[in-house]
Amino acid sequence: MDAFLDNPAILWFVLGLVFLLAELAMPGLIILFFGVGAWITALAYLVFDFGFNSQLAIFISSSLLCLALLRRFLVKDKSSSATNELNQEFVGHTCTVSDSILPGPEGGRVKFRGSNWKAISHVPVAAGETVRIIAQDSIVLVVQPLT
Repeated sequence: MDAFLDNPAILWFVLGLVFLLAELAMPGLIILFFGVGAWITALAYLVFDFGFNSQLAIFISSSLLCLALLRRFLVKDKSSSATNELNQEFVGHTCTVSDSILPGPEGGRVKFRGSNWKAISHVPVAAGETVRIIAQDSIVLVVQPLT
């Protein structure tokens, strides 16, 4: 057991493993890079036999460098994919006009999948007509007549 505690490389490796396990418990892709930094420090100690202050400097700098350079590649932009999924859910489908739609920002209302939505169009559309959804702007559907 004393050999385990006397070798800083093993301690840095175990600390890196603890950080990686903590990342599994608290996902966010931050703690992971401190685990990688601890492993880099363990490797650096095995090669160069640094003192504690140098080990600490290597740990901090390698962790922050990995965090700054690699996190953006691992974290996906969720907002753009969520927006694309929502657009796929609405755009191209047809719905029925429940309140007449006049051109301009006032618009009207359409019934789509059992819910009433505010809708706008470039041309007037009478109530009861069927329209196609061509775009979505937040909670407003942009529609056009089928004809």
